[in-house]
Amino acid sequence: MKIVVLDGYTLNPGDLQWSALEALGSCTVYDRTAPEEVLERAVGAGVVLTNKTVLDRSVIENLPDLKYIGVLATGYNVVDGEAARERGIPVTNVPGYGTRSVSQLVFALLLEMTRQVGLHAARVREGAWSASVDFSFWETPQVELAGKVLGIVGFGAIGRDVARLASAFGMEVLVHTAHPDKYRDLPEGQLVSFVDLEVLVFSSDVVSLHCPLTPETEGLINTRRLTAMKNGALLINTGRGPLVDEAALAEALNSGHLGGAGLDVLCSEPPSAGNPLITAKNCFITPHIAWATTEARQRLMNTAVANVTSFVAGEPVNVVN
Repeated sequence: MKIVVLDGYTLNPGDLQWSALEALGSCTVYDRTAPEEVLERAVGAGVVLTNKTVLDRSVIENLPDLKYIGVLATGYNVVDGEAARERGIPVTNVPGYGTRSVSQLVFALLLEMTRQVGLHAARVREGAWSASVDFSFWETPQVELAGKVLGIVGFGAIGRDVARLASAFGMEVLVHTAHPDKYRDLPEGQLVSFVDLEVLVFSSDVVSLHCPLTPETEGLINTRRLTAMKNGALLINTGRGPLVDEAALAEALNSGHLGGAGLDVLCSEPPSAGNPLITAKNCFITPHIAWATTEARQRLMNTAVANVTSFVAGEPVNVVN
């Protein structure tokens, strides 16, 4: 069986091993594949794995040997699932591999915005503490999380884990989800209040986005909702970039209405140099790294290989089409 990985570099830049996948067949791993190279590289393959390389209808229809498509991520919009289904080709994804890693970055962003550890460590290195007449100094407000209200939009695995961490910090948790009745029985000691989105936006000191990107949620955080947020409130997005109107967010930050934003995702990745959020006030942007811990990537690879193994055994799992 011929296996082709179209864009393996972000999953495995060299610190993991492809050996388990290679044991399943003749395996070729490309670091990256440009759109015009997809057909040439995938021709003759029965199994094609992709992370962000697009497999649209025209590609799928021109790969007669293709029997299986595996997405090396949770989101699978890079594949035309309907075109694959018409050919009887299962498309699988890898759910749940990065829950703890993503929720960890949510709090890394939140703690950076509220304590600015990086800034103060840099000021010490620059000699500011050595030159200080006082035993202590700070250049930004130092904010305690206990007692603050965290609003979580979307309550899947990551949203629930963020709620768990927020409870440990002593935060009050509000949740907006399309299906609140699914989540009434939470772990002991974890208390959340389910509210509609407008109440959450108006009431929260911090809003964290964990909902899927759909036509209904695109631009969910827009000028109207940003205006409704508390003065000085913080926004965190580790979900999908297009959940946020970037120009409206930049305006809310630069005007001083919002106290800060912590973003791991943007509408276009990598962003253009002219993206207004790159230079917006109090905007902390990380380059889509929430998923990228070594442990999470290893789990992703293990599950991706298990998906292929199950397909070969005639019992495909994690099928999304």
